[in-house]
Amino acid sequence: MSRVCEVSGKGPLTGNRRSHSLRATRRKWNVNLQQVTINGEKKRVSARTLRTLKKKGLI
Repeated sequence: MSRVCEVSGKGPLTGNRRSHSLRATRRKWNVNLQQVTINGEKKRVSARTLRTLKKKGLI
């Protein structure tokens, strides 16, 4: 199961974790996915996309 929004296609981002001494190790920011029903189908949608859909009146 991938961590990708089924509506917008937004996926995880990568970058560096910085310690106090500024050593860099790789890390990942996952998308805040929520399970919602849209037109009778269950979809995994990011929280930002869900907010936009509610604002536009599509949910």
